[in-house]
Amino acid sequence: MTENFAAIVLGGTGQVGGAAVAALLAIPDCREVVMITRKPIPPMPRLRNVVCDTGAADFAERVATVAREVLSQGPASAVSCVGVGSGAMRWSEEELKRLELGVVGAFARGCHQAGIAQFCLLSAVGSTARSRFRYVRVMGMKEDNLRSVGFRRLTIFRPGIIVGNAHTPAYVEWLGRLVPGRFGNIDQRDIGRAIAAEIALHGRESGEVILENAAMKALAALRP
Repeated sequence: MTENFAAIVLGGTGQVGGAAVAALLAIPDCREVVMITRKPIPPMPRLRNVVCDTGAADFAERVATVAREVLSQGPASAVSCVGVGSGAMRWSEEELKRLELGVVGAFARGCHQAGIAQFCLLSAVGSTARSRFRYVRVMGMKEDNLRSVGFRRLTIFRPGIIVGNAHTPAYVEWLGRLVPGRFGNIDQRDIGRAIAAEIALHGRESGEVILENAAMKALAALRP
């Protein structure tokens, strides 16, 4: 288990991101969560807010500066829970790429440049850059983009239908109960707990790990 760790989080103001931040702060050994946001957020104990223009040309460099300072205090991991939720269908592929490849990619490069070894990435079930479906294809491109950065440990979270999420219609949640396995329902709190447990329990390990619904639920049940 990684002791006295910190996490730098992008997308922490979103539904899943908020669940991940809450789960991290519930772990006593998490000394600090640093949330990088575009607008200020209310203060909380052990939560530090760094406001950045995520679209700026020097975003990666600003992230690297923050990450170096966090690493100077002890081990730290990076988390991206960036997503567009139900609005994905209204976004063009180029708009999705600017967010999922551009912003997330710059965040990842800045973290890696500073020396962070572990990155946790929120993606989606079935993601592949070869998909005929726009959103799934961009998610696959995002995963490939992160692989190219070179983190020692890359953990990719691929949830199915996210339950308890304001962006998920009630009828979709109902249908998700009928769908078995990786395409079915998973509570956003389980995703958040799985991200926190991955950092706390496996932060010093190496390799790429892909977690789908069953694996996330099992990891979320552990208590770091």
